Amino acid sequence: MASRPLVGVHVPGNNKVEQYVNLPAVLSAPIRPDIVHDVHTRIAKNKRQPYAVSKYAGHQTSAESWGTGRAVARIPRVPGGGTHRAGQGAFGNMCRGGRMFAPTKTWRRWHRKVSVNQRRYALVSALAASAIPALVMARGHRIEQVPEVPLVVDNKSIDSIDKTSKALALLKAVGALADVSKVKDSKKLRSGKGKLRNRRYVQRRGPLIIFNEKSPLIKAFRNLSGVELANVSRLNLLQLAPGGHLGRFVIWTRDAIERLDALYGTYKRAASEKNGYKLPRPMLSNADLARIINSDEIQSSLREKIPNQKISIRRKNPLKNLGFMIKLNPYAKTARRRELVAKEQREKSRAAILEAKRKGTKPTDTKKVSATKQTRTVNKRLHKVRAQFYKTMLSK
Repeated sequence: MASRPLVGVHVPGNNKVEQYVNLPAVLSAPIRPDIVHDVHTRIAKNKRQPYAVSKYAGHQTSAESWGTGRAVARIPRVPGGGTHRAGQGAFGNMCRGGRMFAPTKTWRRWHRKVSVNQRRYALVSALAASAIPALVMARGHRIEQVPEVPLVVDNKSIDSIDKTSKALALLKAVGALADVSKVKDSKKLRSGKGKLRNRRYVQRRGPLIIFNEKSPLIKAFRNLSGVELANVSRLNLLQLAPGGHLGRFVIWTRDAIERLDALYGTYKRAASEKNGYKLPRPMLSNADLARIINSDEIQSSLREKIPNQKISIRRKNPLKNLGFMIKLNPYAKTARRRELVAKEQREKSRAAILEAKRKGTKPTDTKKVSATKQTRTVNKRLHKVRAQFYKTMLSK
């Protein structure tokens, strides 16, 4: 929202600003894009004209169904004979020459009611958005050469304009001619059936000039592409936020912007020209949350940050990862080494046996120990250990 206390009054041809006006409170109102979009959608429906197909369309024939038993569908069929039309289906929306499904009627609910408070809230938000250069530029307006937003022009400079050439000169003097040129260059053919329905061309929107009292400037500006005019007491949301998008480039006359406080009031007093109306108040006086959170007042009241002591350990598969297996079972390293040594010995023994078989001699390097002898030796040792263990237990 705009937060400057004063706005300069610009005089075309004079680069120095000599007069200022107070920024109206309505230009610092809360901006609600959701309300603007919803209200715009409903208001835009109130200009529609009813349309409908003829109530006789598709039924201008004395078709009747043939009934059952003739192996054809029971759709009504055109009577008679001797032509292709005889026997064809009629009336249904799936038939050639039949009526449409759910024929449109003129008594459809074309218009939408919008409460006064909602309309005013949307209008106030659109006015506040028009005072923020970032939103105006984001909407596509060319305001690089404009000295200030909101742009206020002196009454004496604009009220006396009665020629389009003078209007162009004024727009050029205040840096708004680039936006008008953009609108003129954007004119193109409409896509779709609208070309046949008296709306053949489309173009962008240019600046909106808001004045207080009727003057010759209306005829001077009305022939410029994209330039629209509005009376400050009869503002329209469809002009301030075309398409429901905030940020219309607005050129104010001095008496028009000075009248805003009387029309919409301030945060200290109600509006004098609208009975009992008060401006909506923002939920936050300062919407910069990062600045609020990082301020000394907030940071001094916060506790210290608790260190995150939770350490997530990546679980690995000990059957595939030897290092993790050693952590779980320190003996795994020794067992693995023994396996490798035994494997190497087996490979050497097998190679020696194969070499001896090829030469027809006995292997001399291999020590062949029978499995039965090894088993007996192990069993004897286990038997001695068990006996010693039980003797020790009984003695205790």
